[in-house]
Amino acid sequence: MAFVFPPQPVPSVAVAGSEDRLPVRRIFCVGRNYAAHAREMGQDPDRDPPFFFTKPADAVVDAGETVAYPPLTENLHYEAELVAVIGTAGRGIGVDDALSHVWGYAIGNDLTRRDLQLAAREKGRPWDFGKAFDRSAVIGPVHPVSDVGHPATGAIRLTLNGETRQDADLADLIWSVPEVISILSHSIALKPGDLIMTGTPAGVGPMKPGDTCVVAVAGLGEIETPIGARESA
Repeated sequence: MAFVFPPQPVPSVAVAGSEDRLPVRRIFCVGRNYAAHAREMGQDPDRDPPFFFTKPADAVVDAGETVAYPPLTENLHYEAELVAVIGTAGRGIGVDDALSHVWGYAIGNDLTRRDLQLAAREKGRPWDFGKAFDRSAVIGPVHPVSDVGHPATGAIRLTLNGETRQDADLADLIWSVPEVISILSHSIALKPGDLIMTGTPAGVGPMKPGDTCVVAVAGLGEIETPIGARESA
């Protein structure tokens, strides 16, 4: 058997303190997992079951890379996130066992074409064009659990051009990392290389070409993303 055209390279993210790369299988994102962010998006922050959306694996962008301002939007937003990286496969995982499936953690920035997302939401359509576009998942180096443990408390912050825009604590998550993994695994089998972006705090907002966005998470350092010139449609 031969492929009719060459397959695309395997998407991957950096590993902290190593020249190795971690292959990415899928990217799952938890919607509205901080109460204050749910409110600013006009939603009820009650502890309803979490919902998920996805980004393509090849949307990943390393920390420090310039991201061109994407086409078809006038409202590109940042979203600081803690990312849990699955290293052991599982389905129907219990909450008490969930963290044993985590290989490590990273800092993420869920770039969002907010105008497209909200227009789709208002019409009851999927969010893909608002969330799952090219180079929309900025993912910093993955820190192995053996080095950083399982972050459950500590600051998660985002600055834009040096000004603080998001400032919260990981303890503010409505659904904890183990709960998110358990709930997701009862719907979809998780496998090594799955990335779970666990939600963003309040304070999301727009960026423009020339801006620099920095996300910091306690124990994981920080990542920087410059926003480049507008990309042609």
